[in-house]
Amino acid sequence: MQENIFKINEKEYIMPGSRACQGCGLTLAYRYLLKALRENTILTIPASCLCVLHGLYPITPVTVPCLNTTFASTAASASGIAAGLAALNKPDITVVAMAGDGSTYDMGIQSLSGAAERNTDFIYICYDNEGYMNTGTQRSSATPLGAMTTTTPINTKQDQKKDLVKIMEAHDLPYLATTSPAYPIDLYEKFVKAKRIKGTRYMHIYSPCPPGWMYPTKDTIRIGKLAVETGMVILFEIEDGRLRLTGRSKTMASKGKKQPIIQYVERQGRFKKMSIEQLNTLQAWVDRRWDDYLRRAEG
Repeated sequence: MQENIFKINEKEYIMPGSRACQGCGLTLAYRYLLKALRENTILTIPASCLCVLHGLYPITPVTVPCLNTTFASTAASASGIAAGLAALNKPDITVVAMAGDGSTYDMGIQSLSGAAERNTDFIYICYDNEGYMNTGTQRSSATPLGAMTTTTPINTKQDQKKDLVKIMEAHDLPYLATTSPAYPIDLYEKFVKAKRIKGTRYMHIYSPCPPGWMYPTKDTIRIGKLAVETGMVILFEIEDGRLRLTGRSKTMASKGKKQPIIQYVERQGRFKKMSIEQLNTLQAWVDRRWDDYLRRAEG
Protein backbone atom coordinates (compact mmCIF):
# COMPACT_ATOMS: atom_id res chain seq x y z
CA MET A 1 0.00 0.00 0.00
CA GLN A 2 1.35 3.40 -0.98
CA GLU A 3 -0.32 6.50 0.47
CA ASN A 4 0.74 10.08 -0.08
CA ILE A 5 -0.24 13.51 1.18
CA PHE A 6 -3.00 13.81 -1.43
CA LYS A 7 -4.69 10.61 -0.19
CA ILE A 8 -4.70 11.37 3.53
CA ASN A 9 -8.14 11.41 5.11
CA GLU A 10 -9.20 15.08 5.24
CA LYS A 11 -11.54 14.67 8.21
CA GLU A 12 -10.30 16.01 11.55
CA TYR A 13 -10.84 14.05 14.76
CA ILE A 14 -9.19 16.59 17.08
CA MET A 15 -10.99 19.92 17.25
CA PRO A 16 -9.39 23.25 18.30
CA GLY A 17 -8.97 23.70 22.04
CA SER A 18 -6.60 20.93 23.12
CA ARG A 19 -4.99 21.26 26.56
CA ALA A 20 -1.67 19.89 25.28
CA CYS A 21 1.51 21.96 25.49
CA GLN A 22 2.54 24.20 22.62
CA GLY A 23 4.74 22.29 20.17
CA CYS A 24 3.60 18.89 21.52
CA GLY A 25 4.80 16.02 19.33
CA LEU A 26 2.05 13.79 20.70
CA THR A 27 -0.69 16.08 19.37
CA LEU A 28 0.78 15.97 15.86
CA ALA A 29 1.06 12.19 15.91
CA TYR A 30 -2.43 11.80 17.38
CA ARG A 31 -3.95 13.93 14.65
CA TYR A 32 -2.55 11.74 11.89
CA LEU A 33 -3.10 8.36 13.50
CA LEU A 34 -6.77 9.19 14.10
CA LYS A 35 -7.08 10.17 10.45
CA ALA A 36 -5.69 6.73 9.57
CA LEU A 37 -7.90 4.82 12.02
CA ARG A 38 -11.05 6.82 11.18
CA GLU A 39 -14.49 6.09 12.64
CA ASN A 40 -15.46 2.88 14.40
CA THR A 41 -12.54 3.28 16.79
CA ILE A 42 -12.63 3.04 20.59
CA LEU A 43 -9.66 4.23 22.64
CA THR A 44 -8.57 3.48 26.18
CA ILE A 45 -5.91 5.64 27.83
CA PRO A 46 -4.32 5.92 31.29
CA ALA A 47 -3.41 9.01 33.27
CA SER A 48 -1.01 10.71 30.89
CA CYS A 49 -0.32 13.69 28.65
CA LEU A 50 -2.93 12.19 26.32
CA CYS A 51 -5.45 12.28 29.15
CA VAL A 52 -4.70 16.01 29.51
CA LEU A 53 -5.12 16.48 25.76
CA HIS A 54 -8.57 14.87 25.93
CA GLY A 55 -9.63 17.30 28.66
CA LEU A 56 -12.13 17.01 31.51
CA TYR A 57 -15.46 15.24 31.08
CA PRO A 58 -17.87 16.16 29.54
CA ILE A 59 -15.82 18.53 27.36
CA THR A 60 -13.22 17.17 24.93
CA PRO A 61 -11.73 18.21 21.58
CA VAL A 62 -11.54 14.57 20.43
CA THR A 63 -14.45 13.09 18.47
CA VAL A 64 -13.84 9.35 19.03
CA PRO A 65 -15.04 7.51 22.16
CA CYS A 66 -12.40 7.10 24.85
CA LEU A 67 -12.24 5.28 28.19
CA ASN A 68 -9.92 6.50 30.96
CA THR A 69 -8.14 3.80 32.93
CA THR A 70 -5.36 3.49 35.50
CA PHE A 71 -1.63 3.78 34.84
CA ALA A 72 -0.84 0.07 34.78
CA SER A 73 -3.97 -1.34 33.16
CA THR A 74 -4.14 0.12 29.65
CA ALA A 75 -3.65 -3.19 27.83
CA ALA A 76 -5.94 -4.97 30.30
CA SER A 77 -8.62 -2.37 29.62
CA ALA A 78 -8.23 -2.84 25.86
CA SER A 79 -8.43 -6.62 26.30
CA GLY A 80 -11.73 -6.22 28.12
CA ILE A 81 -13.14 -3.91 25.46
CA ALA A 82 -12.07 -6.33 22.71
CA ALA A 83 -13.73 -9.24 24.54
CA GLY A 84 -16.92 -7.25 24.99
CA LEU A 85 -17.09 -6.29 21.32
CA ALA A 86 -16.47 -9.91 20.32
CA ALA A 87 -19.36 -11.01 22.56
CA LEU A 88 -21.58 -8.41 20.91
CA ASN A 89 -20.44 -9.57 17.45
CA LYS A 90 -19.02 -6.17 16.49
CA PRO A 91 -15.78 -7.09 14.68
CA ASP A 92 -15.58 -3.85 12.68
CA ILE A 93 -14.72 -1.64 15.65
CA THR A 94 -10.99 -1.08 16.15
CA VAL A 95 -9.84 -1.14 19.78
CA VAL A 96 -6.86 1.09 20.50
CA ALA A 97 -4.83 1.31 23.71
CA MET A 98 -2.56 4.35 23.85
CA ALA A 99 -0.16 5.18 26.68
CA GLY A 100 3.10 6.97 27.38
CA ASP A 101 6.44 5.34 28.02
CA GLY A 102 5.95 5.32 31.79
CA SER A 103 2.69 3.41 31.48
CA THR A 104 4.19 1.10 28.85
CA TYR A 105 7.86 0.50 29.67
CA ASP A 106 7.35 0.45 33.43
CA MET A 107 3.94 0.09 35.07
CA GLY A 108 1.95 -1.42 32.22
CA ILE A 109 4.38 -3.92 30.72
CA GLN A 110 2.78 -6.88 32.55
CA SER A 111 -0.71 -6.47 31.07
CA LEU A 112 0.75 -5.58 27.67
CA SER A 113 2.94 -8.69 27.58
CA GLY A 114 0.01 -10.87 28.62
CA ALA A 115 -2.25 -9.46 25.91
CA ALA A 116 0.50 -9.82 23.30
CA GLU A 117 1.09 -13.45 24.32
CA ARG A 118 -2.62 -14.13 23.76
CA ASN A 119 -2.54 -12.09 20.50
CA THR A 120 -5.55 -10.11 21.68
CA ASP A 121 -7.11 -8.14 18.85
CA PHE A 122 -6.20 -4.50 19.47
CA ILE A 123 -3.64 -1.86 18.53
CA TYR A 124 -1.32 -0.80 21.33
CA ILE A 125 0.39 2.57 20.88
CA CYS A 126 3.25 3.78 23.03
CA TYR A 127 4.00 7.47 22.59
CA ASP A 128 7.54 7.68 23.87
CA ASN A 129 8.55 11.11 25.15
CA GLU A 130 11.21 9.44 27.30
CA GLY A 131 9.96 10.35 30.74
CA TYR A 132 6.96 10.91 32.99
CA MET A 133 6.27 14.29 31.43
CA ASN A 134 2.70 14.73 32.65
CA THR A 135 3.74 14.51 36.32
CA GLY A 136 6.92 16.58 36.27
CA THR A 137 9.58 15.10 33.97
CA GLN A 138 10.58 12.13 36.12
CA ARG A 139 12.89 9.40 34.83
CA SER A 140 11.39 6.34 33.13
CA SER A 141 13.21 3.33 31.73
CA ALA A 142 12.77 5.00 28.32
CA THR A 143 14.89 8.00 29.38
CA PRO A 144 18.15 7.98 27.38
CA LEU A 145 21.65 7.93 28.79
CA GLY A 146 22.90 11.36 29.85
CA ALA A 147 19.50 13.06 30.05
CA MET A 148 18.46 15.11 33.08
CA THR A 149 15.17 14.52 34.87
CA THR A 150 13.75 15.63 38.19
CA THR A 151 14.45 12.21 39.74
CA THR A 152 17.95 11.35 38.52
CA PRO A 153 19.90 11.66 41.79
CA ILE A 154 23.20 12.66 40.20
CA ASN A 155 21.70 14.94 37.55
CA THR A 156 21.81 12.63 34.51
CA LYS A 157 20.57 9.13 33.81
CA GLN A 158 23.43 6.65 33.94
CA ASP A 159 21.87 3.85 31.88
CA GLN A 160 20.77 3.32 28.28
CA LYS A 161 17.03 3.31 27.62
CA LYS A 162 15.22 -0.01 27.60
CA ASP A 163 14.67 -1.41 24.10
CA LEU A 164 10.98 -2.14 24.48
CA VAL A 165 10.47 -2.53 20.73
CA LYS A 166 12.70 -5.62 20.79
CA ILE A 167 10.83 -6.92 23.83
CA MET A 168 7.56 -6.60 21.95
CA GLU A 169 9.06 -8.17 18.83
CA ALA A 170 9.90 -11.22 20.95
CA HIS A 171 6.14 -11.77 21.35
CA ASP A 172 5.96 -12.72 17.66
CA LEU A 173 3.35 -10.09 16.80
CA PRO A 174 1.67 -9.93 13.39
CA TYR A 175 2.66 -6.26 13.03
CA LEU A 176 5.01 -3.84 14.79
CA ALA A 177 6.17 -0.42 13.63
CA THR A 178 8.12 2.63 14.80
CA THR A 179 6.99 6.12 13.83
CA SER A 180 7.64 9.82 14.41
CA PRO A 181 5.38 12.88 14.10
CA ALA A 182 8.24 14.52 12.20
CA TYR A 183 7.40 12.12 9.34
CA PRO A 184 3.58 12.15 9.24
CA ILE A 185 3.15 10.32 5.92
CA ASP A 186 5.21 7.37 7.18
CA LEU A 187 3.16 7.39 10.39
CA TYR A 188 -0.16 7.58 8.53
CA GLU A 189 0.69 4.71 6.19
CA LYS A 190 1.65 2.41 9.07
CA PHE A 191 -1.56 3.06 10.98
CA VAL A 192 -3.66 2.44 7.87
CA LYS A 193 -1.90 -0.92 7.55
CA ALA A 194 -2.21 -1.72 11.27
CA LYS A 195 -5.99 -1.15 11.18
CA ARG A 196 -6.38 -3.87 8.54
CA ILE A 197 -4.44 -6.51 10.50
CA LYS A 198 -5.90 -8.69 13.26
CA GLY A 199 -4.24 -9.64 16.52
CA THR A 200 -1.99 -7.53 18.76
CA ARG A 201 -0.32 -4.74 16.80
CA TYR A 202 2.33 -2.66 18.56
CA MET A 203 3.02 0.91 17.36
CA HIS A 204 5.86 2.97 18.84
CA ILE A 205 5.79 6.74 18.41
CA TYR A 206 8.91 8.72 19.29
CA SER A 207 7.33 11.95 20.51
CA PRO A 208 9.47 15.08 21.05
CA CYS A 209 8.46 17.07 24.15
CA PRO A 210 9.49 20.76 24.39
CA PRO A 211 9.20 21.22 28.19
CA GLY A 212 10.67 17.83 29.08
CA TRP A 213 13.45 17.88 26.49
CA MET A 214 14.11 21.61 26.98
CA TYR A 215 14.04 23.02 23.47
CA PRO A 216 12.04 25.88 21.84
CA THR A 217 8.50 24.87 20.89
CA LYS A 218 9.09 25.82 17.26
CA ASP A 219 11.77 23.12 16.92
CA THR A 220 9.63 19.99 17.48
CA ILE A 221 9.79 18.82 13.86
CA ARG A 222 13.49 19.60 13.58
CA ILE A 223 14.26 17.65 16.77
CA GLY A 224 12.16 14.75 15.51
CA LYS A 225 13.98 14.71 12.19
CA LEU A 226 17.39 14.90 13.86
CA ALA A 227 16.48 11.88 16.01
CA VAL A 228 16.00 9.88 12.81
CA GLU A 229 18.90 11.43 10.88
CA THR A 230 21.35 10.58 13.68
CA GLY A 231 20.02 7.01 14.06
CA MET A 232 18.77 7.63 17.59
CA VAL A 233 15.38 6.67 16.18
CA ILE A 234 15.05 4.13 13.37
CA LEU A 235 11.89 4.00 11.27
CA PHE A 236 10.89 0.45 10.37
CA GLU A 237 8.07 -2.06 10.38
CA ILE A 238 8.04 -5.78 11.11
CA GLU A 239 5.26 -7.75 9.48
CA ASP A 240 5.06 -11.51 10.02
CA GLY A 241 8.66 -11.50 11.24
CA ARG A 242 10.13 -9.60 8.28
CA LEU A 243 11.80 -6.26 9.00
CA ARG A 244 11.71 -3.39 6.52
CA LEU A 245 13.25 0.05 6.95
CA THR A 246 10.89 2.86 5.94
CA GLY A 247 10.87 6.55 5.14
CA ARG A 248 13.95 8.57 5.99
CA SER A 249 15.72 5.60 7.60
CA LYS A 250 15.41 3.64 4.36
CA THR A 251 16.86 6.58 2.41
CA MET A 252 19.74 6.92 4.86
CA ALA A 253 20.50 3.21 4.60
CA SER A 254 20.72 3.41 0.82
CA LYS A 255 23.11 6.37 1.07
CA GLY A 256 25.13 4.80 3.89
CA LYS A 257 25.29 7.97 5.94
CA LYS A 258 23.84 9.34 9.18
CA GLN A 259 24.57 12.42 11.30
CA PRO A 260 26.66 12.27 14.51
CA ILE A 261 24.56 12.06 17.66
CA ILE A 262 25.90 15.39 18.94
CA GLN A 263 23.77 17.10 16.29
CA TYR A 264 20.75 15.79 18.17
CA VAL A 265 21.74 16.15 21.83
CA GLU A 266 23.26 19.64 21.63
CA ARG A 267 19.87 21.15 20.79
CA GLN A 268 18.20 19.86 23.96
CA GLY A 269 18.68 21.32 27.42
CA ARG A 270 18.10 17.94 29.07
CA PHE A 271 21.56 16.86 27.85
CA LYS A 272 23.45 19.95 29.04
CA LYS A 273 25.17 18.04 31.87
CA MET A 274 26.06 15.06 29.71
CA SER A 275 29.73 14.11 29.95
CA ILE A 276 32.01 13.42 26.99
CA GLU A 277 32.21 9.80 28.10
CA GLN A 278 28.43 9.52 28.09
CA LEU A 279 28.24 11.13 24.66
CA ASN A 280 30.77 8.64 23.27
CA THR A 281 28.94 5.74 24.91
CA LEU A 282 25.62 6.91 23.46
CA GLN A 283 27.18 7.26 20.00
CA ALA A 284 28.55 3.71 20.19
CA TRP A 285 25.11 2.42 21.28
CA VAL A 286 23.41 4.20 18.38
CA ASP A 287 25.98 2.86 15.90
CA ARG A 288 25.53 -0.73 17.09
CA ARG A 289 21.75 -0.53 16.83
CA TRP A 290 21.92 1.08 13.40
CA ASP A 291 24.30 -1.58 12.07
CA ASP A 292 22.11 -4.33 13.54
CA TYR A 293 18.97 -3.06 11.83
CA LEU A 294 20.83 -2.55 8.56
CA ARG A 295 21.94 -6.17 8.60
CA ARG A 296 18.46 -7.39 9.40
CA ALA A 297 16.89 -5.30 6.65
CA GLU A 298 19.44 -6.49 4.10
CA GLY A 299 18.88 -10.10 5.11
